[in-house]
Amino acid sequence: MSEGATGAGSEGPFAADPLDRSAVAAVGLITVFVVALATAQLTAAKVLALPLPFALPVIGPQITLPGAALAYALTFLASDCYAELYGRRATQVVVNVAFLANFLVLALVWSTLAAPGIDPEIAAAFDTALGPAANIVVGSLLAYVVSQNWDVFVFHAIRDRTGEGMLWLRNIASTASSQAIDTAIFVGVAFYAAPILLGVGDPFQPGVLLALGLGQYLLKLAIAVLDTPIVYLVVGAVRE
Repeated sequence: MSEGATGAGSEGPFAADPLDRSAVAAVGLITVFVVALATAQLTAAKVLALPLPFALPVIGPQITLPGAALAYALTFLASDCYAELYGRRATQVVVNVAFLANFLVLALVWSTLAAPGIDPEIAAAFDTALGPAANIVVGSLLAYVVSQNWDVFVFHAIRDRTGEGMLWLRNIASTASSQAIDTAIFVGVAFYAAPILLGVGDPFQPGVLLALGLGQYLLKLAIAVLDTPIVYLVVGAVRE
């Protein structure tokens, strides 16, 4: 490692300009990605029920989805902005290092839950709220590592053919396809395969699985479309 990289006066990418847009955006997007991912890991076990103004086929009068859906959708927004600005290899590093960071989050949570608490009621509440179920952990980790790497692959496969134009297409197409993969893996593993294989809870019936998966995917797809202007704003602000 060079002396410049380790010297006390080194400022890394901020050496020339502490307000360099590209460097600040890189740090900001990675921060958003990791914070949203950690939040998703902690909130995935709670299943939400969002009422609809009218009933939809299969889904019914409400959308059922994991509490992590919104936080997880934010990771795709951050990764697509990062992919557009910094390229495939840099984004793959972020995605896969963040995957390893999931285990740090779990280790810290588990160590806190395992430590003795002064108040048994508060300790029990923490166990209930933050104790990650094995099926949720397995489903979310597997879904993450497959879908996020697929997102990066599709994003750049489209970019290789379109150049810098049609950012909306690669943002929506990569997120829509990766979210479909993510939803199928997470719902299938967390609520069906893992309960059977690991004996954690009861597996959901096929109709419930379909409603759960379809409902959350439609919401994720809507978010992917709605966040496209934000992607343009972020990328445009950095490239000005």
